Amino acid sequence: MTTKEKILELFEANKGIYFSGEEIAGKLCVSRAAVWKAVKSLRNEGYMIDAVTNKGYCLSVNTDILSPQGIWKYLDSGYRHLDMTVLSTVDSTNVMVREKANNGLAEGYTVISNEQTAGRGRYGRKFFSPNGTGVYMSVLLRPDNYSASQAVRITTMAAVAMCEAIEEVSDEKAQIKWVNDIFVKGKKVCGILTEASFGLESGLLEYAVLGIGLNVYQPPEGFPKELEQIAGAIFAHTQDDMKNRLVASFLNHFMGYYTAQNQTDYTEKYRNRSLAVGKQIQVISGNQVRNAFVYGVDDECRLLIKYEDGETASLAYGEIDIRF
Repeated sequence: MTTKEKILELFEANKGIYFSGEEIAGKLCVSRAAVWKAVKSLRNEGYMIDAVTNKGYCLSVNTDILSPQGIWKYLDSGYRHLDMTVLSTVDSTNVMVREKANNGLAEGYTVISNEQTAGRGRYGRKFFSPNGTGVYMSVLLRPDNYSASQAVRITTMAAVAMCEAIEEVSDEKAQIKWVNDIFVKGKKVCGILTEASFGLESGLLEYAVLGIGLNVYQPPEGFPKELEQIAGAIFAHTQDDMKNRLVASFLNHFMGYYTAQNQTDYTEKYRNRSLAVGKQIQVISGNQVRNAFVYGVDDECRLLIKYEDGETASLAYGEIDIRF
């Protein structure tokens, strides 16, 4: 860990508390000049660090900047081993993690960015990923003996975990639009994209990349016109240390489900958060659109529907439009 990273870890664990340059230098076994240089660099990155004569340096409690140090302090002890990289910008966190996965990197590697220049959603759609107002992250997973049909569990676990994270740090209720979108107050605040690689001979999952795009705050210039009616954000205004708290809360909940012996414990929570159950929907498959009624979600988180002609089906994947 660099001197700057060590100082940030100290500040993140003690927000609002002053440390003299001499005290920091002594704790980290570095020179006071090195402390001054590191503090200056952190300030250039946007950290609000006060400096008061005879008191020292203090990281403001109002800081809301993503960092591994800021996330680790909220993580449950069992997940602090996760290898995390935080970037100011990247083309796509999923693309970056897939490259690492193909080079054999271990499970748990996580990339988090403040911006994506080429973020992607399902079916190759562009995912709006502006700088500063959202969190964009991807996690590398290597589950044992997962078939293609079981791989959807990763997305549904993540959906429940994100709802729980949002509710843990806010007063909002989060719901799931099958299969991978999270809604708050009738607007989409989060999209989940899971990409996977399967062995040709075994047919089993070699690795999966779980991608999350989360709108934490409203962009200052607003959402693009084509997204105005559908996209929303969790908060209207900046909250203290919210991005780090959201990421850590999501990882705590998700990894809890993912590592559990019974990986179906979350299914009732998924079912209870469904936006679609009891609603009329349109099932979209290529150029075909069929009207249907959603009467439930099964234990594999498949959508149980009845078409207008009386035919019933269980949807494991696809796209729907809910007729609110």
